[in-house]
Amino acid sequence: MGKPLQPLSRKLGVALVGLGQYASEELAPALQETQYCELRGIVTGSPEKIPEWKDKYGIPDKNIYNYNHLEDIASNDDIDIVYIVLPNSQHANYTVRAAKAGKHVICEKPMAISVEECDEMIRVCRENGVKLGIGYRLHSDPYHQYVMELGQGKFGQLHKVEGEHSMLLEDPDAWRLQHKFAGGGPLMDVGIYVVQAACYTVGKDPIAVREASFGEPTRPEIYATVEESIQWTLEFPGGVLAHGSCSYKKDADWLKSEASAGKWSLEPAFAYSGIKGHTTEGPMQFPEVNQQARQMDEFALAVLNGEDTKVPGEMGRRDVAILMAIYEAAKTGEAVPLNL
Repeated sequence: MGKPLQPLSRKLGVALVGLGQYASEELAPALQETQYCELRGIVTGSPEKIPEWKDKYGIPDKNIYNYNHLEDIASNDDIDIVYIVLPNSQHANYTVRAAKAGKHVICEKPMAISVEECDEMIRVCRENGVKLGIGYRLHSDPYHQYVMELGQGKFGQLHKVEGEHSMLLEDPDAWRLQHKFAGGGPLMDVGIYVVQAACYTVGKDPIAVREASFGEPTRPEIYATVEESIQWTLEFPGGVLAHGSCSYKKDADWLKSEASAGKWSLEPAFAYSGIKGHTTEGPMQFPEVNQQARQMDEFALAVLNGEDTKVPGEMGRRDVAILMAIYEAAKTGEAVPLNL
């Protein structure tokens, strides 16, 4: 990261697009702790939510939009960054619309539900001169930053990575259970964290999905269009293997790695807070941070300093390509090469 601009003439303004649980319980509170950006606007299709947001965060009427009129944000100088916090299938549409309105974009993960959509998002952001970042908050967490370092040789040659991120999902009406909204099941939602962790632990892109399989659904009546569970193995250059799994039928949250001269692990690994780590040399000890506040500040600094974003659209595209290959491997029972 380059040297921050000091002093700032003003913080950059952020508008949240979508006011669901993650926006209301994580991002909005985090924006009260940020140094280089602040909550200035909202975009919602739920008028009944507006009074609470106005009162709680002091958002003026002129900075409140509905989905049909997002383009009007182009003339609003209060808003510099638009953060897309919508179901997966809507990420591409709203990223493209925000970019065409001249606003920088942070898009929640997964970036989109197809590689083609990712390509369009990157192209439109580039053509309109705006930055695109993906909401991979763990790149801003000190435990995961240390894991990135550990994979590069502290304990010798890396041999394997293993991880699982699963959560119990029992609401039959959840949008995450509908392929048209989610693009897939837990792999798109929580498994992507395990894929990400494998990539930044190894420090390279995978070259193939060697094994993948769907678990037998325990509730087939609600898993008609998405998987309930899935497991996979990624092969990396040099023969390093990363085994991952995820599901919606239990809670699990861990990441482990082995190298020639040591081991390390995180458990919980992918939580918003309370991450704990251990290495062959003893426990990891890092300060608790607000991952979302750090993530948004780092994006704002990239905008202010004219630098590349830490987690760019190209990284999001890579991960969507990996997810699609995992699905293909699970459906065909065959290895799928990756040309990332």
